[in-house]
Amino acid sequence: MARTTVVIASRNRSASLLRTLTHLSELAVPVILVDNASTDDSVVLVRQRFPHVEVLESPVNLGAVGRNLGVRAARTPFVAFADDDSWWAPDAFERAEPIFDDHPDLAVIAARTLVGPAEKPDPITPLLRHSPLGQGVAGPAVLGFMACSAIVRRQAFLEVGGFSPVLFFRGEETLLSWDLAAAGWALCYVEDVVAHHHPAVEREPGGDLLERRNAVLVTWMRRPVHRAVAASLKDPRAFRAAVPRLRQALRQRRALPKHLERQIRTASGPPRRDA
Repeated sequence: MARTTVVIASRNRSASLLRTLTHLSELAVPVILVDNASTDDSVVLVRQRFPHVEVLESPVNLGAVGRNLGVRAARTPFVAFADDDSWWAPDAFERAEPIFDDHPDLAVIAARTLVGPAEKPDPITPLLRHSPLGQGVAGPAVLGFMACSAIVRRQAFLEVGGFSPVLFFRGEETLLSWDLAAAGWALCYVEDVVAHHHPAVEREPGGDLLERRNAVLVTWMRRPVHRAVAASLKDPRAFRAAVPRLRQALRQRRALPKHLERQIRTASGPPRRDA
């Protein structure tokens, strides 16, 4: 009986989505697709070609929050996220599930991400592998991950509320990581758990600014005021982009434990030379 469900949130990318589902079909695990109000043929084609996939149709584009719907609908203790351009290695869940069993306080496994046909490690890989936070319960302790290559404990994810609607999309993993750590959960990078990512050659326009905007918003939501002010002054354009969402962010502001704030400062320090 499957213990991991794959959750995908997608919008208007039917070609890459079908490729991803073809790969995931080899794993014989439940798959939930959250369609973020696509206007292309995504839903029709998935239902025709992959009838085993549970499709949840959102009437509006929820961004990353669409994954929350999938996690709530899952009926397994673990959930692996995938994007419509990523999938999991055949043995990924066989490797991950016993690790979760051995470490009941582990909320997230950040997998090794191999990019493109050449299977080059994603640039985030050495940063996770050489985390300045040292060894965690099941591998290097981390305070961040890529959603397309992360497996989460469903209980922990739901306990902290999942991805935040304030952020919508891009860099949404940071806030979730901090909230999980603040609630006492562990997050670790595990080298032997592998995900594949085949992103489009061209990135969507505006993605970098959205990521910087969200970094500013997350700082205002969780970190000391002087650090939020500093982040805003350092990147005025990102702060201007954040202003329409700032009131909503401040309504959800709460301080992190002091030990976690120290870890965040450590993790955001100068990168190691061997990284």
